[in-house]
Amino acid sequence: MPSDIPHISESRRRRVLVWLVPLVWTLGLGLWGLSRQDSVWRDEAATWQVAGRSADEIWAMLANVDAVHGLYYLLMHGLFEVFGASTTTLRLPSVLAVSAAAACVALIGRRLAGFWAGLGGGLTLGLLPAVQFYLQEGRPYALVAAGAGLSTLLLVSLLERGPGRRAWPRWAAYGMAVLVCALLNWLSLLVLPAHAATLGWVRAGRRVWLRWAAYGSGAVVGALPLILFSRRQSEQVSWIPPLTWAMLIGPGILLAVGGMGAWAGRAGRAERKALSVAAVGLPLLAVPQLGLIGLSLVQPLFQDRYVLFSMVGLALLIGAALGAAVRACAPHLPRAAGLVVPGVVGVSVLALLPVELDKRAPASRIDDVLAVAGEVAGLKRDGDAVLFVPAARRDTALVSPGAFGGLTDVALAASPAASATLKGEEEDPARIRAALLGQRRVLLVTDAEKVAKAPSADRDKAKAAVLREHFAVVADRQVRGRRVTVYERRG
Repeated sequence: MPSDIPHISESRRRRVLVWLVPLVWTLGLGLWGLSRQDSVWRDEAATWQVAGRSADEIWAMLANVDAVHGLYYLLMHGLFEVFGASTTTLRLPSVLAVSAAAACVALIGRRLAGFWAGLGGGLTLGLLPAVQFYLQEGRPYALVAAGAGLSTLLLVSLLERGPGRRAWPRWAAYGMAVLVCALLNWLSLLVLPAHAATLGWVRAGRRVWLRWAAYGSGAVVGALPLILFSRRQSEQVSWIPPLTWAMLIGPGILLAVGGMGAWAGRAGRAERKALSVAAVGLPLLAVPQLGLIGLSLVQPLFQDRYVLFSMVGLALLIGAALGAAVRACAPHLPRAAGLVVPGVVGVSVLALLPVELDKRAPASRIDDVLAVAGEVAGLKRDGDAVLFVPAARRDTALVSPGAFGGLTDVALAASPAASATLKGEEEDPARIRAALLGQRRVLLVTDAEKVAKAPSADRDKAKAAVLREHFAVVADRQVRGRRVTVYERRG
């Protein structure tokens, strides 16, 4: 018996290290350059300004817009109340979520293909370029990925244990994880057909199918009111272009890489013939991608962030391939086998360094609402008027109100909070024109020339016409995708 103690201790240590190392590793990747040089782009600005409202104001807004993100906004409101508004508070939940997802990947990989497959998959998740983008993003997609990782881990544990009387707490936790993900983004329900494919792959028994159907249906029913209500706000995604062949290049590459990972790691552990990494990871990668493509044929919805959670499947498959490489190396070079995973991860970090640096730079996003606010603060004079074209660019003032102190928003009829909207309600074009003609200096906040679109709304056309006919440009600054132009009245 004493001779077995070191072996038992080592086994327990490996069971802890297999998830702890990926968790700490991913946390470090997320904290690296978290502020992105104190920049916040337009999508994160929506989170920031809504989280700063009261709970009642958020509920009122959700009746009109962004109901699909309601749970996330309320969560961020609570965090802003406790920790204050900052880029750290804005992005740290995503960092923690991806770190948790990496730990789930590692635990699944260890269960199905051994220590090195789990460790390799867990370390891989945070390095995937798509994941690196949303690892430091003040939006809900990383949280959905964590929930998908947890629900998949619970499903794997249930399939391993088999049906039993004491399985219901895990099934309840599974259903709750799927439901919470759906309330954060209901397209995450595509995880259910992915899990169904896994059940079919492993020829799960009738009792397992019935329990999966019951708890999965419960999650769908729980999310159904949100799905139906948010469909009334479908104009919010009207900007998404129709599906094109070019859009399918990315998913095609991912599926090809995933297929190669499944092939390389197909052997797994000898005793795992039905339940394998391929049976879990390949459906989790492929089904959400293909499902979103199918939905986009009916209504344009294809955005990779909506199925970010499918990267959990890709990380599992890459981990399985790394585990297979370790097993192949062990008989011939036993000492070198333990260096395969750290070596591949180290080389990947160096190879992806340009990507890693790019994702942590302000230029990785289309604009920066904080940078242009600084320009406004330097150019303004008390009593100046300010205009926003389009009205959504008012997010700059909502995130940095101090920079706009002393300025008059002449087009605004009702603030975003008072109107229960994201960008507020503006006066009709005639009133905007009359208000502008009474001003001596006007600051126009809009998009930089490279990304700006011609005004389409009547209000924006009226603003542009008055400035063009009665004002002259005296200063113009463009910074990180935004532009502020100072106009003075002619004569």
